[in-house]
Amino acid sequence: MGFYLNPGNDGFRRAVRSQIYVDKTGLIAYTNQCFQTEQQYICVSRPRRFGKSMALNMLAAYYSRGCDSRELFSGLEIEGCKTYEEYLNQYDVILLNMQQFLIGARGQEATEYLEQEVQEELWEQYGEVIKRQDLGLADTLRRIYSRTGRQFVFLIDEWDCMMRERQESEELQKQYLDFLRNLLKDQPYVALAYATGILPVKKYGQHSALNMFWEYSMTDQKSLEEYTGFTEEEVEELCKRFDMDFDEASGWYDGYRLKQFQHIYNPKSVVEAMICRKYSNYWTSTETYDALKVYMDMDFDGLRAGIVRMLGGERVPVNTRSFRNDMRTFETKDDVLTLLIHLGYLGYDSEEKKAFIPNKEIIEEFETSMSVSGWAEVMRVLKASEKLLEDTLRGDEEAVARGLDLAHTEVASILTYNDENSLGCAIGLAYYSARKDYRMIRELPTGRGFADVVFLPLPFSRKPALVVELKYDKSADAAIRQIKERRYTQVLEGYTGEILLVGVNYDKDSGKRHTCVIERAKRQNGRDSNTN
Repeated sequence: MGFYLNPGNDGFRRAVRSQIYVDKTGLIAYTNQCFQTEQQYICVSRPRRFGKSMALNMLAAYYSRGCDSRELFSGLEIEGCKTYEEYLNQYDVILLNMQQFLIGARGQEATEYLEQEVQEELWEQYGEVIKRQDLGLADTLRRIYSRTGRQFVFLIDEWDCMMRERQESEELQKQYLDFLRNLLKDQPYVALAYATGILPVKKYGQHSALNMFWEYSMTDQKSLEEYTGFTEEEVEELCKRFDMDFDEASGWYDGYRLKQFQHIYNPKSVVEAMICRKYSNYWTSTETYDALKVYMDMDFDGLRAGIVRMLGGERVPVNTRSFRNDMRTFETKDDVLTLLIHLGYLGYDSEEKKAFIPNKEIIEEFETSMSVSGWAEVMRVLKASEKLLEDTLRGDEEAVARGLDLAHTEVASILTYNDENSLGCAIGLAYYSARKDYRMIRELPTGRGFADVVFLPLPFSRKPALVVELKYDKSADAAIRQIKERRYTQVLEGYTGEILLVGVNYDKDSGKRHTCVIERAKRQNGRDSNTN
């Protein structure tokens, strides 16, 4: 057993023995299916702390020749797969962490250092076959294959670190990509190549050295959606086991939407929340706010407005196809938003092709970044949002109207009111602090239309629900009438308690631009009753 060659099962053993282990061995059934096929080159890109390294340790434990991992996989999902026995501990594995080679090179080229380290272990195992020590790594592996017929499984972690940490050196990046292409592409000794990183591999200028890889990214995970993070069922089971509130877990860590699995959770954060018995910001604490701030402050037309709209609970269209898959080449706001999707700061709906802020954990990171940057006007709106919610809960219509006027004044240079949808975004921003106790839903289907904004109280909050209807150049009374006539409150099925009906109108030609009407209702036994 070596460090790079056939690293064994110690890494996966640590994962299985941990206080929390969620079975993701179904991934192995998929990689077995890709073995020695046109799909044998797999590149999985996900944000930091989404279990990429754990998956590589699992694959290393399963495929590595020279160790016995049968006991480790006993009782796990893969044990029931028909290909389980066929590949279990049957292949030479080469496990490469590119971050380690980049750090350890110490003046050498990282690829040269990599070749030296891996060659040394290959020589120990296959010295009699290789015989010559002056060969390059690819030549050495070809010679081993031609003399023994043995193929290799390549597991590559942090494949994109050269692109992220050597952004200024295109020549170094090209050299690195050429090295990987020579090592992997069309080589008979490759049975499977599984690479992980944050960025997809497809486009670096005109250079497409790694076009043999099938990409599984945050914009399209294809068949690997279930293994991208924790599923809703997995998190619900953990909440039961640790006696934690599932709705609160959803608010903090859910929000990554894929085609089949509509609720994917950040696994690192969920695990820490369960073990610490406290919901908090865990994932983003692994990086400084600068990682987000740099991109938020880029001066692309429409970028600031898009971020403000997402802070207000809106989803914004984004074209992910123009992104060059690096962290340096940006031509439009869509390129910046696409990078934030890959970094995990934004969720992405591939059906609607829209981006959004996924959860409370990420919202806090945006807030931190804005507080130390040129977003003073937005921060003033966020800080005033707590008082606006208090005024709303008290039913103080005049105070709410004044608060909305002030919020509009602050963001007028970024966000232009021109319809009810723009007004809804501003309302979401003005009520920003409500997300501590509420789940905000924009355009909630009611059966007789869409309620513009609904604030559903989280179970622990003991606050009333809010149904907000917005009008543009009409009247707040008309908004209240629409809530009642279309029976928007009926959508709160299963909810028992007080409901505030909030009608808001914006009149662009009036000196007093916002007007507000608030009425109270109570829902009992599935029916509404006015309490005003």
